[in-house]
Amino acid sequence: MTWRRRLILSAVLLFLYNLAVQPPALSISSASPRPRVQEAPGSHPFFFFQIADVQFGMFQNDAAFEQESANFEFVIASANRLHPAFVVSCGDLVNKAGDARQIAEYRRIAARLDRRIPLYNVPGNHDVGNEPTADSLAAYRENFGPDYYRFDCGTLRGLVLNSSLIASPGRAMGEYEKQEKWLREELLRLTSENARPILVFQHHPWFLQEPGEKDQYFNIPLARRRTYLELFKNHDVTHVFAGHYHRNAIASTDGLQMVTTGPVGKSLGKDPSGFRIVKIRGSSVEHEYYGLGSIPDRVAFEAVR
Repeated sequence: MTWRRRLILSAVLLFLYNLAVQPPALSISSASPRPRVQEAPGSHPFFFFQIADVQFGMFQNDAAFEQESANFEFVIASANRLHPAFVVSCGDLVNKAGDARQIAEYRRIAARLDRRIPLYNVPGNHDVGNEPTADSLAAYRENFGPDYYRFDCGTLRGLVLNSSLIASPGRAMGEYEKQEKWLREELLRLTSENARPILVFQHHPWFLQEPGEKDQYFNIPLARRRTYLELFKNHDVTHVFAGHYHRNAIASTDGLQMVTTGPVGKSLGKDPSGFRIVKIRGSSVEHEYYGLGSIPDRVAFEAVR
């Protein structure tokens, strides 16, 4: 082989290597709340990451966010290594709503996620405010995309909700009503299609221990909680995945499992910073929480007997 051919071959091999180890950055869009489809064979098992409360700025009261950056970078690296079907981030992306530096850092690290892995953002109360307004919702949509929407992956139908609107709708009642109308229409459509499983992703848990528990900061007020839980029951929603509590909590009612996942960021209890891996096989849903120091080497599915 001549030196010219060796030079050309070396250049081609270097180009292919760079393509393999440097995937392009993720583009976070602000699309309207329309279904997003991630291709996956319906009969094939797959898994996804559910994360919550990255919350840039919480560790140091908005003075800095080095720890949140380190934790989120590790989560993104774990996703790039294990390659889930998607990652869903269940709210409180930042600690201070509208803070340009915190928003930019979340987006910078999120952009390192392999483009083949969709990232679905969910608004939290620290992203849109404890009492959302038209302005705070517009700002969120500009920075992170729609605040409620549907996405599909294989057999899974995912519905993302803005739970801050449900918890405190008073300053944006029109937006609350639009989201509820959209949700009812989507659930009717999915019921008519006999879709399974139907999963809801939001920030606030509906309840932590039992569906009739008293109102508190970490759940959704009972007056609206009852209405939505009945709606989910009537349309065979099997799981709701949330964050907000900065700890893990799992409870059930009428065939619905309420899964509250601990934080990527600062923990407020015994559970370490981490995330949840959720396995889907047909209509079956299994999940487990992992601290950042105990991420598995691979995600395996047991053989069907």
